[in-house]
Amino acid sequence: MIGTCRRSSWTATGINWPRKQKRCSARWRFYQHVCSRMQKKRILIFSTAYVPFVGGAEVAIREITDRIGEYEFVMITAKMDRKLPSVETVGNIEVHRIGWGIPMLDKLFLALFGHVYALRLHTRRPVSMIWSMMASYSGFAALSMKNKTGLPFLLTLQEGDPIEYIMRRVRFVKKRFVKIFTQADGLQAISTYLLHWGEQMGFAGIVKEVVPNGVDVERFTKEYSPSEIEELRKSFGFPENAVILVTASRLVVKNGIVHVIRALKDLPENVCFVICGTGELEHDLKDMTQELGLASRVVFAGNKSHAELPKVLKACDIFIRPSLSEGLGNAFLEAMAAGLPTIGTMVGGIPDFLEDGKTGFACKPGDPASIVQVVNTITRGSVCAKEQMYERAMKRIEEQYNWPSICEEMNSIFKTLVP
Repeated sequence: MIGTCRRSSWTATGINWPRKQKRCSARWRFYQHVCSRMQKKRILIFSTAYVPFVGGAEVAIREITDRIGEYEFVMITAKMDRKLPSVETVGNIEVHRIGWGIPMLDKLFLALFGHVYALRLHTRRPVSMIWSMMASYSGFAALSMKNKTGLPFLLTLQEGDPIEYIMRRVRFVKKRFVKIFTQADGLQAISTYLLHWGEQMGFAGIVKEVVPNGVDVERFTKEYSPSEIEELRKSFGFPENAVILVTASRLVVKNGIVHVIRALKDLPENVCFVICGTGELEHDLKDMTQELGLASRVVFAGNKSHAELPKVLKACDIFIRPSLSEGLGNAFLEAMAAGLPTIGTMVGGIPDFLEDGKTGFACKPGDPASIVQVVNTITRGSVCAKEQMYERAMKRIEEQYNWPSICEEMNSIFKTLVP
C-alpha cells in the first residue's frame, strides 16, 4: 500500500534505505495530492471569454479563483482563437475552450451546447455548483446545465451595456433569458444598479449580494521616477504646459468618448487628450478629430495592458469617461488609485464609489458643455483640494474595493450554495 513502507523490511533485503525512502515519500506525496483533489468540491464556471481576452469579468475570475484554495475550479468558455489550446490550466482553473476559433460561432456554440460538454466533465468528476459569469452566452449554457442536473447555480452580473440594449439583443429569446435570473439560486452583482436589475428580472434565490470588482492597489499606486514620467509625457507630442486628459475605454458609443473630443473645441488650447483603447468607433473618432482640427491635441494610444496602464495614468493629469451606461467601471477606481482627479457620469454603478466633489467629479452624460465646465473646475482647483480628494478616494477603495475582502465575501456565497 502506498505510504506503508518499513525500513526494517528494506534493510533485510539489502535495499538502499535513503533511495527507497525518497521513492516512497514521493509516492506518498502524490497519494496525498490525489486525495486532496478528490476531497475538494468543484465549481464549474461558464464564461463567454477568458484569458487572453481580458476585461473586468475575467480579472475578477482570476483574482477570486487564485485566492480561494478550498475549491477546485473548472471552466467552459468559447475558444475565440484557433491558436489557443482546447484544454489548459490557467492559475487555479482547468480551462476547457470549445468551438472553432471563430468568435461569433463559438459564443453561439457555448450558449447552445456548452452544457453538453459540461455534463461529460460532470460524469467524469462531479461538480458541486454552477457559476455563470454574466447573463450572456454563458448564462444560457449555465441555465441548461442547471435544468439537467439541479445543481445550485450562481449568477454574477458584470454587464456594462445599457439594459435597454441588452433586452433588445435578447428579444427573440427573452423568455429563456429571463429564466437565467428566475432559476438562479444565488445572485452576485458588482454594483447596486445591477443587483436591482437582477431583482427586476425575477431573481428569487436564497442569497443575493453586491460584491464589486477590486483594484490592484499595489500596481496602480506604484511610483515612477520623474524622468520616466517626463519622457512618457514628451512622447505624446503635446506642449510642455499641457493638461492631459486620459481615458482607458473601449471605443464604443456607451463610453461617450465622442463627447470629450467635442468638448476639446471649447477648452483651452493646452488641454489635450490621450485615448487608451480600441473599438468599433476608432476610425470615426479619428476622422472627427481631423475634421475639428484637433489632431495635434488627441493621441490614440491603442490598448494598454494592466502592466502598462499605471504609468500612462501617472503621466496624465485628469481621468475621464463620460459613460452613458456602466456596470461598475473599474477604470475609474484604478485612475483614482493612481492619484488622478476622476470625471464620470452618475449612471449605472458609478454612484457606488463616485461622490461629486468628494471622491471625484460628475458631468452630465452626452453633454460636452458639462465636460468643459468640470475640466475647468479641476484645473483651477488647489493642490490641497486635490490631495484631500485623493485621500477620500483611496479610503473608499481600501475599504470596499480590495481583493482580499472581496474574496472573503465570494467564499461566503460559495459556502451558502455548495452542498
